[in-house]
Amino acid sequence: MRLSPAFLSEADRERVHRESLRILADVGVRFRGDRALPLLGKAGARVDPSSGIARIPGELVARSLAAAPRAFVLGARNAAHDFAVPSPVTRFAIDGTAAFVTDFETGERRYGTRRDIEAAMRVFQRIDLGVMAWAPTCASDAPAPSRAVHEFLTMAATCSKHGQHEIHTVAQVPYLEAGLTAIAGGEAILRERHPYSLIYCPVAPLTHDGEMLDAYIALGRLDLPVMIMPMPVAGSTGPASLFATICVANAEVLSSIVVFELAHPGRPLIFSSATGTTDLRTGAFLGGTPEMGLMSAALTEMGRHYGLPTTCAGCTSDAREPGPEAVLDKFVSTITPVLAGADIVVGIGEIEGDQNLVLEQLLVDAEIARACERIARGVDADADEAFIRDIAEVGPGGHFLAQRSSRTAARGSEFLVPSLEPRLAYESWLELGRPSMYAAAREQVRAILAEPAVDPLPEQVAAEVEAILAAADRELTARD
Repeated sequence: MRLSPAFLSEADRERVHRESLRILADVGVRFRGDRALPLLGKAGARVDPSSGIARIPGELVARSLAAAPRAFVLGARNAAHDFAVPSPVTRFAIDGTAAFVTDFETGERRYGTRRDIEAAMRVFQRIDLGVMAWAPTCASDAPAPSRAVHEFLTMAATCSKHGQHEIHTVAQVPYLEAGLTAIAGGEAILRERHPYSLIYCPVAPLTHDGEMLDAYIALGRLDLPVMIMPMPVAGSTGPASLFATICVANAEVLSSIVVFELAHPGRPLIFSSATGTTDLRTGAFLGGTPEMGLMSAALTEMGRHYGLPTTCAGCTSDAREPGPEAVLDKFVSTITPVLAGADIVVGIGEIEGDQNLVLEQLLVDAEIARACERIARGVDADADEAFIRDIAEVGPGGHFLAQRSSRTAARGSEFLVPSLEPRLAYESWLELGRPSMYAAAREQVRAILAEPAVDPLPEQVAAEVEAILAAADRELTARD
């Protein structure tokens, strides 16, 4: 029986919805940019052009929610990796755009590059529970005006799973369209199969970035799905209360849904969140906390409340280096959204509050993901009757290890078999040099990077993508 605890009661979910509608109608949301306010005003919102604030009536929210698809497929360059949402099981995505990388060879903490994106994608490609790729670090070696396009297309070219990233300006749109069209194999495939989608993060509290929102509205012609990921931080950009921060995040999602569905009715949208908490002693951001996990779980339930595909941040850590602190943070911020039934939990592979990519952490986090998935599957009360019959056959004082059913179970899914944790006798562990899960992960990463890339782009397509990026560098830098 799959575990399904409730993090918000039905009454709680209704209250979050009511409070969100009150925020939207009475407090309002600020929309920067050129495209959103005219859409909202024409649809019946009360718009103040001087402040950019729109007050959105509940009826408009209801119409927009009704227009959003309830199910669709996140396609992939390799169709074997297509992932339908909503999903009966939780799967995982790599974290994104960290500023830093821990160099795999030297251990140096440095700024990330395109080559780091490529290396991380090669590791992520091999993770069985990983279904959605992000650009895991910033490409600091690319020019700032075209950097987001470099990150997006490098990720898409190196990994054949579903890819998701962001761009920041309207000027970047033509280059992203050209690159994704080339990688997907045509505009029709890009539109119909949805192999790539967009991350959209409102600016907490209750503000929309004009350039990004205008760019995403422009990309609506390709029907690229949008994952709406508000990021209020309880105690700073959100109220110092989990419930009130959940209401702010929910209102930001709803305001985004209204704009995207007004611009392109029926556009696929994903309800998401990436909340955090504030260390009220120092003002620092915290992501690997029980409270963050609780908010992710609660907002997952709000997405389910609206009948939408649902993802959230999780598997996050504030630890400064790989190790037990990172594992603890990541477990407590993963298990709750998994139990809440999130379609995808985003966050594997990084520490330092999502700001440091560590390649071996990708595989350690995959181990955490597998453990959380096993817990969520719960106890199977419909187990084969052979196991029940064994009780009488073995009898008091007997032993079950030699039973045929036990041998069958050893090859099944009843018991999780870790791929990194060395379950050795103490003496054997000492003889082998005290191996750890991080050491095993390093060995696996080294082996993966030494092997040929999986599903590489055809050389002609790869050359076309590089030409598009060169044009973006030249032309966007000239504008800047």
